[in-house]
Amino acid sequence: MKKFVLAAALTAAASTAFAGSPADPEVEPPLIETEASSSSGGIVLPLILLALVAAAVAD
Repeated sequence: MKKFVLAAALTAAASTAFAGSPADPEVEPPLIETEASSSSGGIVLPLILLALVAAAVAD
Protein backbone atom coordinates (compact mmCIF):
# COMPACT_ATOMS: atom_id res chain seq x y z
CA MET A 1 0.00 0.00 0.00
CA LYS A 2 2.89 2.36 0.74
CA LYS A 3 4.24 1.89 -2.79
CA PHE A 4 0.84 2.71 -4.26
CA VAL A 5 0.57 5.95 -2.24
CA LEU A 6 4.14 6.88 -3.15
CA ALA A 7 3.49 6.20 -6.86
CA ALA A 8 0.29 8.27 -6.73
CA ALA A 9 2.11 11.15 -5.02
CA LEU A 10 4.94 11.11 -7.56
CA THR A 11 2.45 10.95 -10.43
CA ALA A 12 0.52 13.91 -9.05
CA ALA A 13 3.72 15.90 -8.55
CA ALA A 14 4.94 15.10 -12.04
CA SER A 15 1.65 16.01 -13.70
CA THR A 16 1.50 19.42 -12.01
CA ALA A 17 5.12 20.11 -12.89
CA PHE A 18 4.36 19.71 -16.59
CA ALA A 19 0.90 21.34 -16.56
CA GLY A 20 0.25 24.11 -19.05
CA SER A 21 1.96 24.86 -22.29
CA PRO A 22 5.68 25.53 -22.51
CA ALA A 23 6.79 29.07 -23.19
CA ASP A 24 7.35 30.03 -26.80
CA PRO A 25 11.03 29.79 -27.74
CA GLU A 26 12.75 33.06 -28.46
CA VAL A 27 14.20 32.79 -31.95
CA GLU A 28 16.94 35.26 -32.78
CA PRO A 29 16.96 36.63 -36.32
CA PRO A 30 19.87 35.38 -38.43
CA LEU A 31 22.82 37.72 -38.72
CA ILE A 32 23.58 38.85 -42.25
CA GLU A 33 27.28 39.22 -42.79
CA THR A 34 28.58 41.12 -45.77
CA GLU A 35 31.68 39.85 -47.48
CA ALA A 36 34.66 42.06 -47.04
CA SER A 37 36.40 42.98 -50.26
CA SER A 38 39.90 41.66 -50.62
CA SER A 39 42.78 44.00 -49.90
CA SER A 40 44.23 43.42 -53.37
CA GLY A 41 41.09 44.81 -55.03
CA GLY A 42 42.26 48.42 -54.75
CA ILE A 43 45.77 47.78 -56.06
CA VAL A 44 44.98 45.93 -59.30
CA LEU A 45 43.91 48.96 -61.34
CA PRO A 46 46.95 51.10 -60.42
CA LEU A 47 49.26 48.19 -61.27
CA ILE A 48 47.64 47.81 -64.70
CA LEU A 49 47.95 51.55 -65.34
CA LEU A 50 51.59 51.48 -64.25
CA ALA A 51 52.25 48.58 -66.63
CA LEU A 52 50.60 50.50 -69.49
CA VAL A 53 52.63 53.64 -68.76
CA ALA A 54 55.82 51.59 -68.52
CA ALA A 55 55.01 49.92 -71.87
CA ALA A 56 54.34 53.30 -73.46
CA VAL A 57 57.60 54.77 -72.15
CA ALA A 58 59.63 51.75 -73.29
CA ASP A 59 58.58 52.19 -76.93
